[in-house]
Amino acid sequence: MAKSSAELEKKLIESLSKQFPNKAAASTEIINLQSILNLPKGTEHFLTDIHGEYEQFNHVLKNGSGSVRRKIDEEFGNTLTMKDKKSLATLIYYPEEKLSLIEKEEENIDDWYRITLYRLVALTRRVASKYTRSKVRKALPKDFAYVIEELITEKAEVQDKEGYYDSIISTIIWLKRAPEFITALSNLIQTLVIDHLHIVGDIYDRGPGAHIIMDTLMQYHSVDIEWGNHDIIWMAAASGHPASIATVIRLSVRYANLSTIEEGYGINLVPLVTFALDTYKDSDCGPFAIRPGEEYNRHDMNMDEMVHKAIFVIQMKLEGQLIKRHPEFEMDDRLVLDFIDYEKETIELYGKTYPLICCDFPTIDPRDPYRLTPEEEEVVERLQLAFIHSEKLQRHVRFLYSKGSMYRVYNGNLLYHGCVPMDKDGKFLSMNIDGRDYAGRELYDILETYARKAYYSTKDMAEKEKGQDYMYYIWTGAKSPVFGKDRMATFESYMIEDKETHKEIKNPYYDLRDNETVVDGILREFGLADAPDAHIINGHVPVELKKGETPVLCGGKLFIIDGGFSKAYQGKTGIAGYTLVYNSHGLRLVAHEPFTSAEDAIRNETDIVSDSEIIESSNERILVEDTDTGRELREQIAELTVLLAAYEDGTIPEKG
Repeated sequence: MAKSSAELEKKLIESLSKQFPNKAAASTEIINLQSILNLPKGTEHFLTDIHGEYEQFNHVLKNGSGSVRRKIDEEFGNTLTMKDKKSLATLIYYPEEKLSLIEKEEENIDDWYRITLYRLVALTRRVASKYTRSKVRKALPKDFAYVIEELITEKAEVQDKEGYYDSIISTIIWLKRAPEFITALSNLIQTLVIDHLHIVGDIYDRGPGAHIIMDTLMQYHSVDIEWGNHDIIWMAAASGHPASIATVIRLSVRYANLSTIEEGYGINLVPLVTFALDTYKDSDCGPFAIRPGEEYNRHDMNMDEMVHKAIFVIQMKLEGQLIKRHPEFEMDDRLVLDFIDYEKETIELYGKTYPLICCDFPTIDPRDPYRLTPEEEEVVERLQLAFIHSEKLQRHVRFLYSKGSMYRVYNGNLLYHGCVPMDKDGKFLSMNIDGRDYAGRELYDILETYARKAYYSTKDMAEKEKGQDYMYYIWTGAKSPVFGKDRMATFESYMIEDKETHKEIKNPYYDLRDNETVVDGILREFGLADAPDAHIINGHVPVELKKGETPVLCGGKLFIIDGGFSKAYQGKTGIAGYTLVYNSHGLRLVAHEPFTSAEDAIRNETDIVSDSEIIESSNERILVEDTDTGRELREQIAELTVLLAAYEDGTIPEKG
């Protein structure tokens, strides 16, 4: 028999009374929570489309998109020179590396330690001031927790404050712990400057260090991730999905980035290399040129081109098999191997015939073009095992699942990587899955359900395999929210010279996202109709500043913050990425110039040149009370108030 609401409420407060056993305990907690509500909201930092560029990512993370430098300016104003401010900022970003240089150059290192420690303590006090003492205490490094707390806490009972603090700093220097203490304070400042980090998709592909970025994110104090299509394909590959594994390898070899797979994740590609050298040594590999970075060893180019061709053909075959398994994907136009005339070396697409750049495919049987040869099957099986048994890759992907989702609503903002698929009139496109149509938020939700089944299902293997195929659709399907184009013209970009065939038509969303009616409809769909200051924060499609495009649309309701972190896009965008900072004063959009290197930043104190623009400012400071956390705290206060009333009228007896 169902319990009444009164019975459920009594059960709740009885449970709560175990934690707060009397009026004093409940009252104290209400006071604590109420005080937190009146603190300024923590700073949120939004990044997207990092694409393996780990050095630039790490630097932007360390400087909080200029937040550290702004705090230095606020604290020291005109009392420090620009040179001193740059030096202090660089020290905070890279304390260990910068200290090793300074200790070799400074004549009186103890004096430098003393001045620097005072500056860092003052800055730490400032960045800690918006948090409760309890939250700051949790962020303190264990080795120096007590000493740092003493230095940054105002001691009303100490008359000679200056002498008190000076004695602590003198002792730190005397004990030769100054370098470790400076490092601890610098890392603490980085932690306190940014309260929460949002990654709005595409950590993987293009650049050389996605695995390094993932290691960094796993150590970060507070983060969430909205999956991009490049993250999805890596997650599917980690689950053992053959077509996704082939896609990940093809992209990696094309951008000369196999080090992420081989060195980063310890995945053995020797079976694929051996197969490629045996099968394609006399084959035309012209269309499979590598796009090398600066550190690429050109001695390997011929071999890599053969590997590139081998995995391209395997991907086309596996993709074709998948499309045939799922007519609901409506991707028959991607069964490109069916449209080739192997004798004439042409292909018929969309009612036109095009010559192929190359038609030398020794493993394709024109009568059954999607069948893998026995040798290809063996390669695929060995690659599956290698991906599934890469301990580091599995650890990273589990983190992506635990911290990630297809979209997120957070503090009145809607975060997603790609788009909300719609038609030219702004109506949400529906996709039929298991006999039911899904559109808008429901489409996001059902696709996320299948993405989770793809990795975590262990009992129902049919559901797992179906989920894996759906993840591939999320990567490349026309109605996928994180892809947002009519097709992925992989085959055409390799094999057809006519660039008209390479075009991928964007979903109408991208033409309509400056339309207030459409944007308001999206916000309403995701439960933000009653949030007057709601925004959409979007990545995926680079903002081409060179063409006059803007990252701020719909009167400031929608932000696109993919400005080209990836070096592969910077020629098109003209900048090296946008980021967004949302603090208690409002929203600040930051446009970054290309980053040289961490070594240059440390040695020459070259911070990223960033243009910062205040997009939206609040007349009154935004408080914790105005956030999602504030809503949760108010609910806790309401529950504790009921408990307090129960103590006062004797409904529940006090203990202790």
